[in-house]
Amino acid sequence: MPVTSAPPVPMPAAQHVRADVAVVGAGVVGLATAWELRRRGRSVAVVDPEPGAGASRAAAGMLAPVSEVQYQQEPLYPLMLASAGAYPAFVAAVEEAAGGSVGYRATETLVCGVDAADRQALADLRELQRRHGLAVEPLALRAARALEPALSPRLSAVHRIPDDHQVDPRRLVAGLLAALVAPELPAPSGPRGTDGADGGPARLVHDRAAGLRHGPDGAVTGLRLAGGGMVSAAETVLAPGTGLSDLEGLPGSWRPPLRPVHGDILRARPPAGAPALLERTVRGVVHGVPVYLVPRDDGTVVIGATSREDDLDGISAGGVFRLLRDAQAVVPGVADLELVEAMARARPGTPDDIPYLGRVRGSGGDPAAGLVVSTGYFRHGVLLAPLAARLAAELVLGRSGTDPGPDAEHLASTDPHRFDRPVEAPSVDLAIGSRTPNRSTR
Repeated sequence: MPVTSAPPVPMPAAQHVRADVAVVGAGVVGLATAWELRRRGRSVAVVDPEPGAGASRAAAGMLAPVSEVQYQQEPLYPLMLASAGAYPAFVAAVEEAAGGSVGYRATETLVCGVDAADRQALADLRELQRRHGLAVEPLALRAARALEPALSPRLSAVHRIPDDHQVDPRRLVAGLLAALVAPELPAPSGPRGTDGADGGPARLVHDRAAGLRHGPDGAVTGLRLAGGGMVSAAETVLAPGTGLSDLEGLPGSWRPPLRPVHGDILRARPPAGAPALLERTVRGVVHGVPVYLVPRDDGTVVIGATSREDDLDGISAGGVFRLLRDAQAVVPGVADLELVEAMARARPGTPDDIPYLGRVRGSGGDPAAGLVVSTGYFRHGVLLAPLAARLAAELVLGRSGTDPGPDAEHLASTDPHRFDRPVEAPSVDLAIGSRTPNRSTR
């Protein structure tokens, strides 16, 4: 059964909270990180005015390391594969502690093209996927419709991807919250990296983090809260999504580039008594434009794929129109569903669409004591949550990335300072004695 326990009553904002680790942001990545830290024996305070209400609320929850492969994003591939491989154990541990299901489904994904150009695009992408050892199986349309009878009979191509699965992010958030505040954790039988300790129930602080607190030596010692309270912690993990630049007290002039990428998403359900429209996730390319349909256990279908970098914070009318139009081109029965929700959220994107995960460095280039960042996950926050949580926890514990191996390679690709501009000494014009600053390039 799904997790049904409600989060605890919000704590008074002006309270002084003490914990080993403060985590800013209660999306899937922040909550998973706090959960991993609790399992490793650290007490945790999670700071967020509305846990799970941001991008995680809108996410479809596709765990798609194969179908999310895109050209010129090679550093993302090992991150996605490693995290997808960790998902079954991650889900099992959360469900055991929370006492209910988080909606993980290991059903395969079908990827469909509508016209001849879509068919060629999928064939070209399959060659890239195969070069990286990923399993993609072309299906005859008749075989595909035997699996999913609701598919359009006019599709030009269908590929089957057995290793792309899904989870329900809303149920995952509820499960993580329940696991975080559980009085005690089950006896450990979990995955590699679990220390077998219990840091105790997390403290959920329903307030906005206004800025960092610093000790006399410059080390980060916790947070100042917008409501007047504070959190004291030896380590702080920043997972605030698009709100990173709003925090005061970041080291030096460090402001890593982040952009809000808005996405419209719909939820629809069949009429009462009607069977579920789909059993598997269906991703489509419709005249070059992506769309996806993700079925939930209750028969609801999540429809999405828009990415807007505009000034419209709310739902885009054009985006809703395109989603419904393109979804019907792949699965005509969408027209018979009841539309029950339309939503838009902003996801944090980096210039190369690879997240920022690592120790933050000060102006001198040395790691700033007590500060880890984990944000910029764009479309991949739900997929990358288990890996992000483990790496962030090991950074807090001083264990991650110190030896050659996959973790060091992961952290090299997610370096939060990879877009920093170098600081150069001013040049001297000897002819006139003037000092002219050099212009540094990225």
